[in-house]
Amino acid sequence: MARKPTFLATLAVVAVLGVTAFLWGRPADAENHVLKGSKVVVWKDFLGVNAQFLWFSPQRYQMQIDRLKALGLEWVRLDLHWDQLEPVENQYQVATLDQLVGNLQSNQLKSVFYLVGSASFATTAPPGAPYQDQYPPKDPSVFATRMALLSQRYPSVDAWQVWNEPNLLGFWRPVADPAGFAALLTATAGALRGVNPTKPVVAAGMAFFSEMPNGQTMFDALGALGVASLNTVISYHPYTQLPEGNDPANLDFIAKTTTLNQALRNGGVQTLWSTEWGWSTYPGPKDAQDIITQQGQADYIVRRLALMSAMDFDRIFLFTLSDLDQRASVRDQFYGLLDIDANPKPAYTALKNFLDVSGPQLTPGDPPQADQLPDGLFSIGWSRADGKKLWFFWSAEGGNAHLPGLSSATLYDPLRSTQTPVSGSDGLTVAVKPNLQILVWE
Repeated sequence: MARKPTFLATLAVVAVLGVTAFLWGRPADAENHVLKGSKVVVWKDFLGVNAQFLWFSPQRYQMQIDRLKALGLEWVRLDLHWDQLEPVENQYQVATLDQLVGNLQSNQLKSVFYLVGSASFATTAPPGAPYQDQYPPKDPSVFATRMALLSQRYPSVDAWQVWNEPNLLGFWRPVADPAGFAALLTATAGALRGVNPTKPVVAAGMAFFSEMPNGQTMFDALGALGVASLNTVISYHPYTQLPEGNDPANLDFIAKTTTLNQALRNGGVQTLWSTEWGWSTYPGPKDAQDIITQQGQADYIVRRLALMSAMDFDRIFLFTLSDLDQRASVRDQFYGLLDIDANPKPAYTALKNFLDVSGPQLTPGDPPQADQLPDGLFSIGWSRADGKKLWFFWSAEGGNAHLPGLSSATLYDPLRSTQTPVSGSDGLTVAVKPNLQILVWE
């Protein structure tokens, strides 16, 4: 199963991202960002991963599942393509999917599946046009019926998501159409709730912050169409060049995300997910994302995770668990925490270090008192389940933090897999790095 087009591959996306080369660095007077979560974070409920298990043999994807379970995580998001499940009308190819769903059950994993793309007999694509599946279906009710059939066949699936990134040309041709997607979502939510009224229905994850090529946002358009009344889970995919934003001179991820989430909540959204975010270690030539190293991917992922854990999301799904083969675009082949053979990349190791130090859950807390901090500091305080205090912190500027109220602590660097006892008779002085570190104390 090939993932249907790359999700960053259109000119519209390039216009949104702004693909000039950025360096991780900011002005010397950069603003400090102090975040505090509003709720307890239980990692196995909050953090999931995307997984393309159907790309692999059951033996190979079991290796990936074992790596996932070693992180203490249990949520996976998986893609289904209508044209591949039903290549001929009313003739279904679901044997490998049957086996996969059974394996998810036996491994006690929780799943959200999304269905995307039009079958050849249902597409609105002009005859002979390329990318036939990337056009919406002629009749939303036919798509809705297929999702209902999937829900009936696989009652163990925990949530169903309707389509993917319809604000991008690569998933909804010939142009983003809020009214068209609203009709598809309305029909499909009704059909799914006819099968199970209590199972979550997830609206398609919008690419980036739901921008459309015309300069408007899909969320605004859907809100005007009354989609909030459907009471679906709402989701978007905040891909950016850096964990903190696109432009090192204007690191606006926190501000932009906070504003959008508040607007969605004010509009009636009860449950808010991010069903994709991450970075690829592709070797080039340069596509929409800047080229980064495997160590850079690890650095970015734990920094972004630290930010999103303290923000108003109910669940987030990292893209993705494993690298893919040549059926994917060059960039899409290298988003994995694991390589193609299920071996850990540095991102997996850094994430495991991060989760091991954090413990299974975190309660919002305060960072340590400081009388000296570097510019451009990102700072998040937590309390661990065992009562110890944690401080997530980093700054592109580097420098030192002086913490007069502490005499001893342990400093963890997830990126380098180190832990260092620190102590002092006149408080603690801690070196601040551009990558995330975690200070733990009683």
